[in-house]
Amino acid sequence: MKISIFGSGYVGLVTGTCLAEVGNDVLCMDVDASKIERLKNGEIPIYEPGLEEMVIQNSKAGRLRFTTSMDEAVEHGLFQFIAVGTPPDEDGSADLQYVRAVARGIGERMNEYRVIIDKSTVPVGTADKVRETVLEALKARGAEVEFDVVSNPEFLKEGAAIDDFMKPDRIVIGTDNPRTTELLRVLYAPFNRNHDRLVQMDIRSAELTKYAANAMLATKISFMNELANLAEKLGADIEKVRIGIGSDPRIGYHFIYPGAGYGGSCFPKDVQALERTARQIGYEALLLKAVEGVNNRQKNRLFDKISAHFGGDLKGKTIALWGLAFKPKTDDMREAPSRVLMEALWNAGADVRAHDPEAMDETRRIYGERADLTLCDAPEAALKGADALVVITEWKVFRSPNFDTIKQRLSSPIVFDGRNIYDPDLMERQGFTYYAIGRGKSAPNT
Repeated sequence: MKISIFGSGYVGLVTGTCLAEVGNDVLCMDVDASKIERLKNGEIPIYEPGLEEMVIQNSKAGRLRFTTSMDEAVEHGLFQFIAVGTPPDEDGSADLQYVRAVARGIGERMNEYRVIIDKSTVPVGTADKVRETVLEALKARGAEVEFDVVSNPEFLKEGAAIDDFMKPDRIVIGTDNPRTTELLRVLYAPFNRNHDRLVQMDIRSAELTKYAANAMLATKISFMNELANLAEKLGADIEKVRIGIGSDPRIGYHFIYPGAGYGGSCFPKDVQALERTARQIGYEALLLKAVEGVNNRQKNRLFDKISAHFGGDLKGKTIALWGLAFKPKTDDMREAPSRVLMEALWNAGADVRAHDPEAMDETRRIYGERADLTLCDAPEAALKGADALVVITEWKVFRSPNFDTIKQRLSSPIVFDGRNIYDPDLMERQGFTYYAIGRGKSAPNT
């Protein structure tokens, strides 16, 4: 099948590559000429395990191509995937200008039947707006061309996106036409062989499903962080509590790990956008407000602990930071807790020495060169002369370090564990002053 993908960012590139992997003829279009040139040369602008190899292989096979031409993309595919960004607007609602721009471009150019698929995470009612925009463009040129609009939200986890697409838990499609349902069923047949994962529903329900899924997961994280803070005050160990409640199959163990708050391109934006959607229709979404508020507060917990330990005076201190990406297996730093922590440390007069396996270049892109930030090529190098170590991203390489080396390189054996990856008893036996989230010793006045 011939497929056009508008937007070659995270969702668009993964979607296009995986569809090409099963034999489809895919053309990815983006207005960013430099990005397209890099992709043509086999350079991947994001880090995602397994993606680079798949892009190169499918490009060489001729199944995956890249262009900046809207004309070429609209002409190419029966399926027109809209996978552009929907960044938060000033009020937190999703900004649909890029989605509308693509819809307008399709309407201005298409000359035969097209299936227009909303792959971007968009508010309920966006498919109606896409349809209206396409109809307006067709009317402006005096054309009558048949088309359908479909909602097909993505459920990709950064760091596992290839597996998520190739072996999906579910394939949600929102349609208002039995014909498009069957077309999408054929398109997704290669990913649907073991058992039927395709869940068909009306368009608005499909749009809400994506927001509901992310809001539910974010709620679990914020709830556990709230419990962790409570456990800390009560002298309980949140990790024991986590095991105790996770063993209940109605709750399960997924997404109940306390930590330094969630980040990334999805949870913060989608929780906020869903709450703003509720507000626009006159409904006060109290739970969504609380999820966002708890997360914003949790991102400051590590700084509060560090500041309290040092008596509120961080001027001249150097803090070693392990982890910069918002989660392992990605270089994405959007809404990352590390950014909140670093900026608070700098405002307090501290210097930061940091290491991340993948997000060093992204850190340089965001912050540039600055005297109070040293990016180190190895975890051990970040420790040199630092007054404390903070673990904020749970990369596997940080899980079993040489604790003797940590003690030798730090000026004081102080560790703030923002992901609870170390055993408090072990840390105490090793001679560390150890702070975690919701367990063991708690920093005073936090």
